[in-house]
Amino acid sequence: MGKFSVKDIVLSPLKRIPLEEGDVLHGLKNSDQGFVDFGESYFSIIKPNSIKGWKRHIKMTLNLIVPIGEVEFTFVDEIQNSMKFIIGEKHYYRLTVPPGIWFAFKGIGEPFSLLNNIADIEHDPNEVERCSLEDFKNYPLKKML
Repeated sequence: MGKFSVKDIVLSPLKRIPLEEGDVLHGLKNSDQGFVDFGESYFSIIKPNSIKGWKRHIKMTLNLIVPIGEVEFTFVDEIQNSMKFIIGEKHYYRLTVPPGIWFAFKGIGEPFSLLNNIADIEHDPNEVERCSLEDFKNYPLKKML
């Protein structure tokens, strides 16, 4: 692990096509930058001001999309570089995150935010590392989340 850094995270603008009956929101095509393979897609609901993290995938490439609400993501690599992104309805983008990068995220949308991850492999509990939010509280950055 460790071959990727936060500089390898790709932020891709996504199309939102307004229609009277309801908008169409693009997510991921196999021709898009960031598409590696398809393993599974899952959704996560994040309540306002709730934080989920920290975790790091050993093999999985994530494609993160927030079609409802807004979510603030913080990423940290093994050499302690970090990046923050806010994506969601107001900032409709996809984040492609390679394996080996620690991340946590916070819901900032009301009444909730909805996160979709389109992953290149199926979930495997042996493939992910986790640690508590407290483990990063003394990180040299001013504020992680």
